[in-house]
Amino acid sequence: MPGSARREQPLTVHHLNQLLLVCSLVLLVAVAAVRISSRSGLPSLLVYLGIGIAMGQDGIGDIRFNNAELTQVIGYAALVVILAEGGLGTKWKEIKPVLPAASSLALVGVAMSVGITATGAHYLIGLEWRQALIIGAVVSSTDAAAVFSVLRKIPLPARVTGVLEAESGFNDAPVVILVVAFSTAGPVEDWYALLGEIALELTIGAAIGIAVGFLGSYGLRHVALPASGLYPIAVMAIAVVAYAAGALAHGSGFLAVYLASMLLGNAKLPHWPATRGFADGLGWIAQIGMFVLLGLLVTPHGMGNDIWPAVVIGLVLTMVARPLSVVVSLLPFRIPWQEQTLMSWAGLRGAVPIILATIPMVNGVEESRRIFNIVFVLVVVYTLVQGPTLPWLARKLRLGEPSEAADLGIESAPLERLRGHLLSVAIPVGSRMHGVEVNELRLPAGAAVTLVVREGKSFVPLPTTVLRNGDELLVVATDPVRDAAEKRLRAVAQGGKLAGWLGTPGNGTERQTGH
Repeated sequence: MPGSARREQPLTVHHLNQLLLVCSLVLLVAVAAVRISSRSGLPSLLVYLGIGIAMGQDGIGDIRFNNAELTQVIGYAALVVILAEGGLGTKWKEIKPVLPAASSLALVGVAMSVGITATGAHYLIGLEWRQALIIGAVVSSTDAAAVFSVLRKIPLPARVTGVLEAESGFNDAPVVILVVAFSTAGPVEDWYALLGEIALELTIGAAIGIAVGFLGSYGLRHVALPASGLYPIAVMAIAVVAYAAGALAHGSGFLAVYLASMLLGNAKLPHWPATRGFADGLGWIAQIGMFVLLGLLVTPHGMGNDIWPAVVIGLVLTMVARPLSVVVSLLPFRIPWQEQTLMSWAGLRGAVPIILATIPMVNGVEESRRIFNIVFVLVVVYTLVQGPTLPWLARKLRLGEPSEAADLGIESAPLERLRGHLLSVAIPVGSRMHGVEVNELRLPAGAAVTLVVREGKSFVPLPTTVLRNGDELLVVATDPVRDAAEKRLRAVAQGGKLAGWLGTPGNGTERQTGH
């Protein structure tokens, strides 16, 4: 023990400074790379993986990192954040009509994809059945981060986007269960027991996710927090609670966090723009950290013999397994062949398969490093092929014409780009603003009352609308008159409609008294 203590290198302030410098530079490079990837239509994950590889032992950084267990733990944590961010941005009205189709793809489609891909890996590459099943399960999950980042930039029909986004949020759960089952035991003998376990874990995860999401959204709507910045923290904490509770209850934590986040995202919570911005930022940090770490784990010099097997397995997955699973899964839903074709090609893989490929490494499965290398090469090669060609295929199928109107990105707040401010004014009991008409507020030019919320109902006020105690006003003010508008509102609250006329300070534009 004394010897081991001497070998330890505790983290000092100097080491912390170096770590902060490296991490901040990596983040800045990654942020700059997003612009490049958005122009090319390429998922940014490849750029982040490249950064990790460049920092690794085969790159200029010469950082030697081979801790698969740590990578798996951090990858799981990052995936929780990514699924939470994706769930918060999922619109219930878009996925509600396609929920059965997405669920079928996430269950029936995954089962078919695992079987077909594993068969190809066994007979074409010569892998043992256990290794082939692990690879088939690992690559059968579409990646939420890749799907969310690519599809939301392409103007596609709502049904296609809804099915693909919901599928990517749902299919992680059964795939994780399958990979763990194949990696922790010998050949599966009792398939009925395995299917029963999957069904039980999904049911537990769904129940916990819905319960946590409902209770969390109810609480946030009815409890007034003292600062707006606390709402984003509370929302993300609730999402993480859903994952942890689901996992500890031996259910699917990934399904729980996605469902809970989706309920929170459609609950019309207070300060929602700030919450979405906070979650989006956390999602980007999670993606960057996860992909860079996966890049560090890779040793490119040892992948030469795994490139050809990865290409062959990828061909089986992309050209056979995915199309057949889409056709069979969507057979009862009568979806046009054009949309099915696009869904077949849009089964994007990303960090999730690579993270899942660390499970057999942690569990000591034979040839686990080869499995990881094959999955890594497959993801990189087919992301390079599928990502940039999605817009082209959508146009060829007449599903994504350039003239088609995409969903507008509308922000309710803040209004910095408009050089404006949105003021929320609550009229307390006893305020002298009670009984004042809107036009009697005499706000400065450039400010106006745009909405009144009264007894839970909102309406656009008329100039003659009489304000009451308990009303909440939304006032839009341009930047130059923001302070004057706030000053005038406070004056009316103290002095009533005659504020500024009887010696009470007004909006700064009236004749001043006492000077």
